[in-house]
Amino acid sequence: MEGLEKTLTQFHRTIQNGVTPQGIRRFKTIIWNYYKSHGRGFAWRSDIHPYSILVSEIMLQQTQTTHVVQKYAEWMKAFPNFETLAKAPMKKILEVWQGMGYNRRAIALKKCAELVLLNYKGKLPKTTDELIKLPHVGPNTAASIAAFAFNKPAVFIETNIRSVFITFFFPNKTNVHDNDIRELVEKTLDKKNPREWYYALMDYGVLLKATFGNPNKKSRHYTKQSKFAGSNRELRGTILRELNMSRGLTIEQLQDKLKKQNIPTTILKLRTTLKSLADEGFVKEKNNRYLIR
Repeated sequence: MEGLEKTLTQFHRTIQNGVTPQGIRRFKTIIWNYYKSHGRGFAWRSDIHPYSILVSEIMLQQTQTTHVVQKYAEWMKAFPNFETLAKAPMKKILEVWQGMGYNRRAIALKKCAELVLLNYKGKLPKTTDELIKLPHVGPNTAASIAAFAFNKPAVFIETNIRSVFITFFFPNKTNVHDNDIRELVEKTLDKKNPREWYYALMDYGVLLKATFGNPNKKSRHYTKQSKFAGSNRELRGTILRELNMSRGLTIEQLQDKLKKQNIPTTILKLRTTLKSLADEGFVKEKNNRYLIR
């Protein structure tokens, strides 16, 4: 920690009168040197096939890498390419996804696979303009896929990258806007090797969080994740899990199973939630019983 504090103090002196080319060179040297010695290894860094990158980037939304590692391996074994995923039944997809949370991402991946086969001849598009048309792929995810799958110098921000730039370039500020960070991300981007540069930034962000806590609390966009227990996310996830383990349940049977798990809910709320899940393509109703599609 002492060595890291010294590095940051020295760097802050180099930019006290503004960000200069010298400051940028110093910043990049610090990040690259750390990465060369401490870079993390992940399956999606070794396998940079566009499908693998799409899967990992969707999985990593709102989920820590330590949890994604196991699920990514299970997913890739079950659905190794766009074709197998597009043809897979929702029941199997939710079974493999179980435990990840935010189940919308699972159905989004299936829809992505279907669209890639239908509109792009089975090949993931390379441009952010096309990538952003895919379900659950916003501007940052589109740019990250472009960088990691195709080594394109696309600009994006994620939690660890934000941590790095706040710590290095905004040491005495709070309420830091992503627009200010994005300018620096673009200015410091290694355009010849954006893929590994982003790896290096993210790995350094992990170091900063482990050492100083979460620098993102100084971001204007920081929001503390709501509790899972008692949330609508818990209700939705439990409903899908129970339906996936059955051949169909009436709404009364489902309410009873939820009650036994200390998740009390009304019939009205259950109907509303089930309708939402049906609209999203997760479930269907047949003969007054609810089933996974």
